[in-house]
Amino acid sequence: MQLDELRKAARKIFDAAVRAVDAAAAVRRHLRREDSRLRVGQETLDLGDVRQIVVVGCGKAAAPMAAAVEDVLADRIRRGVVVTKYGHVQPTRVIRIHEAGHPVPDEAGVAGTRAILDHVRGLGPKDLVLVLISGGGSALTPAPVDGILLSEKQALTKSLLACGADIREINTLRKHISRVKGGQLARAAQPARVVALILSDIVGDPLDAIASGPTVPDPTTFADALRILDKYRIRGEVPATVRARLEAGTRGEVPETPKPEDPLFARVHNLIVGSNIQALEAARSEAHALGLTPLILSSSIEGETREIARMHAALAREVRTSGNPVTPPACLISGGETTVTLRGSGKGGRNQEFVLAAALDIAGLPDTVILSAGTDGTDGPTDAAGAIADGETCGRALALGLNPRAALDGNDAYPFFEKLGDLILTGPTNTNVMDVRLVLAG
Repeated sequence: MQLDELRKAARKIFDAAVRAVDAAAAVRRHLRREDSRLRVGQETLDLGDVRQIVVVGCGKAAAPMAAAVEDVLADRIRRGVVVTKYGHVQPTRVIRIHEAGHPVPDEAGVAGTRAILDHVRGLGPKDLVLVLISGGGSALTPAPVDGILLSEKQALTKSLLACGADIREINTLRKHISRVKGGQLARAAQPARVVALILSDIVGDPLDAIASGPTVPDPTTFADALRILDKYRIRGEVPATVRARLEAGTRGEVPETPKPEDPLFARVHNLIVGSNIQALEAARSEAHALGLTPLILSSSIEGETREIARMHAALAREVRTSGNPVTPPACLISGGETTVTLRGSGKGGRNQEFVLAAALDIAGLPDTVILSAGTDGTDGPTDAAGAIADGETCGRALALGLNPRAALDGNDAYPFFEKLGDLILTGPTNTNVMDVRLVLAG
């Protein structure tokens, strides 16, 4: 398989991975109506015992999830609202789609979160709340506690993104300055029954971390939040109101988020409907169909983007030189979500940075392609999902007057790949299950 064929194959494999985790299809697989009964995964609810159904949700895939719920239950839905990222709207009949900012929360997100809380307040024990959750939901539903301004929450988010904190750490902070995160949406909806359908964008699918777990008991504490600030040495940088809130919490002056022993969770059912491993398995099937020998490395890879890129480049060289861990033509597949520590002021995202770092390490390696892209179609604050590179990328760049090392040092991968025509552009994909990385060796 030659280089051009490998590049085309990489894109086909990525597209197959994304199709396999379509959010609407995931909801339809797990939510089925059978006469007067509603099947939710392995659970069965008698709709005859339900007075009304209210739908709320948040995340980049919330709109297609809402449309799928309407296909199943449109005649029973009393009202609904979901908050999604700008540009990710889909037509719905009953459920209102509210757009807001991501990754930095904005006032539209505050208004959308207020609407969610208004929808679930005042419900009774015979009411059912369907909660639709996907990645991005945490930033899209800012509801700062009294005394903390949205601008102060925005400043905290920016500091956490810049210092290299991972998503679990970011969400631990978010939970402890919010009115909905960390199980607090479930608390607001009681005594109604709550069923949450969750599309996972977190390594290992931890329910409490996805969108900051609005319907899940919170195992983290105020003390954990302060430890994260100290770990990255940013306690002094965050707004004083945030610091004061967290410190008051550690002294017991502010109530903790709901914990696992809270009886409210007896009427809450959380169900994962899609995850990264499903995307990787689809990638493996497509790679095999294209004549490649596929190997899934892991769906749980985390760490500094450049270091993970170096590891993947080393595997590419190993496949080419020794035939290990698989013989060419081969496709190594991995998933998860890496983090970038910002050193420059350029434009890019973790996937573009991954591919640029890997391109430097595979420079000159024949018939080798590396692709990395986000399944949600968005990589960082850009319109690209990621990028693709091969052993000739750095040579082509230098011939055009581009300096790959300088672009990497400045976190400026987007214009680098844009000029090469090697950005992966998908638009909104109607899903969000982290990233897919591919190493192809012909």
